[in-house]
Amino acid sequence: MKNLVLAVFSVAFTFVSGAQDKMSKAVKTISLEQTAGEFTQKALTVSEGVYVFNLTNTNAAPEVGLVLIEAGKDGADAKNHIADAYVSQMVKHGKTESSKEVTLTKGTYTYFCPFNKTPEYTLVVE
Repeated sequence: MKNLVLAVFSVAFTFVSGAQDKMSKAVKTISLEQTAGEFTQKALTVSEGVYVFNLTNTNAAPEVGLVLIEAGKDGADAKNHIADAYVSQMVKHGKTESSKEVTLTKGTYTYFCPFNKTPEYTLVVE
């Protein structure tokens, strides 16, 4: 019986610890908007953490997307893309779509849209 009680407390402690860990990693949102040929946000600076990207298409192109890479890497090579930053589906005129959760660590990143032919913009994580 004593072993059963200890096992129950161990399992409960594990769940509570996991819940606290998830709470400490609160998900933040980075909202980006595309218009014809550009993002309206030219550069961003954020703190380290877990983020979701919300991307809005304001008459930019019939469909737009988001590519995020570490600065200095070749954006034309899909293996350099941070795939979780891709939006769930192509963003149509007047719509907003979201990415999966992305953990950003200190450093410099580049974001752009190959479909709307935007320049590359800088995202700094401090």
